[in-house]
Amino acid sequence: MRSISRVADVSINTVSKLLVDAGTFCAALHDREVRNVKMQKVQCDEIWSFTAAKQKNVANMKNAVDGAGDTWTWTALDSDSKLIISWLVGRRDGEYVLAFMDDVKDRLANRVQLTTDGHKAYLNAVEEAFGADIDYAMLVKLYGEPEGKNVSSECRYSPAVCTGAKKTRIEGNPDPAFVSTSHVEWQNLTMRLQMRRFTRLTNAFSKKFDNHVHMVALYIVWYNFVRVHKTLKMSPAMAAGVSQTLWSMDDLVAMMDEVAPKPGPRRPYKKRGSL
Repeated sequence: MRSISRVADVSINTVSKLLVDAGTFCAALHDREVRNVKMQKVQCDEIWSFTAAKQKNVANMKNAVDGAGDTWTWTALDSDSKLIISWLVGRRDGEYVLAFMDDVKDRLANRVQLTTDGHKAYLNAVEEAFGADIDYAMLVKLYGEPEGKNVSSECRYSPAVCTGAKKTRIEGNPDPAFVSTSHVEWQNLTMRLQMRRFTRLTNAFSKKFDNHVHMVALYIVWYNFVRVHKTLKMSPAMAAGVSQTLWSMDDLVAMMDEVAPKPGPRRPYKKRGSL
């Protein structure tokens, strides 16, 4: 942000305000455009990050920050088009997963097969949101310690080794062949690679919860409407029938300018010490 403010010769506060406005616009755009979508297989998952400080360090913060601590981003992905149907940023508890599942239900136009991981909060949330109108299964991965390594040193920041997976039918008649969370987990990897604040062991973490939400909103619109999926050869929005054309960042800027209030006259710059 500071480098951009120097290149554009504007205040860093101007850059910050522009990103906040862009995040607010993108959140509203996704909410408006991704509606009544027809899908067959939906995968849900959550990805961890943190705001201001990791949860274990929040109590020792010198200056308290609203929303500090672990920050989870919930995503629902169409397995075929790779479209992110719904997203939510917040805590990893029953209240948030219920709000997330209610939003997923509101955006779907038909009955789908749903797969989630083994997080127990999904059970009640899916039941509350969908009732019996869902083919739902859980995929629980089994993990073990890697062999022949010093766990305290070499594996401190490495994920555990997946030794297997258990598929469990929860509701309806899900096809076991499509009980998977691989696509949404791959999207999680894309999210970590594209947004520095999601990188583990980083000093680029979000300092404010609201700014974290704005960044995710920007990413979701870019991922759905602007980025060309290498396998599909088009954007996920085009593959899902949500958009007929590939968008560009220039298109987003033009749409933002259409709804943005007209700027007032710029105040003349005065040197320090002048009257």
